[in-house]
Amino acid sequence: MTAGTSDNTGQHDSTYPGERLGLPRSGAGSIARIGRRMGALAVDLATATLIAYAFFPTLDEVTGFRYANPVASNLIFLAVQVLFIPTLGASPGHRLFGMRIVRVDGGWSGVWRPLVRTLLLALIIPAVIWDGDHRGLHDKIAGTVLVRG
Repeated sequence: MTAGTSDNTGQHDSTYPGERLGLPRSGAGSIARIGRRMGALAVDLATATLIAYAFFPTLDEVTGFRYANPVASNLIFLAVQVLFIPTLGASPGHRLFGMRIVRVDGGWSGVWRPLVRTLLLALIIPAVIWDGDHRGLHDKIAGTVLVRG
């Protein structure tokens, strides 16, 4: 069987991530790869932690060390996702790394999709379960895809 064809089980064999979704192999509109995703995640988490450190610090009673409240940090991270994805099409980290979130058919994600995506992202496990198109379970359930801008 050749790449890019269907076998008798109905499975589609693709030669690159996103081909089954009709996305280009590379460039704008192609599936965002792991390096960009991890960079964007690091930026978003670091930013949320800095905001939590500035506005919601916690003091360790034993050492006297001041650190960001972890609950506040996580809530800020989730709020940024829910607010920025519907309005800008991406979180600040996504934008910085040249990515955007769209529906699988290429349209605007709307409001409920980013909310569902973010709630599943908060559970962590759906985000680390990927398919052959490099889409996490959180994106599959929300009907979204993270593409290069």
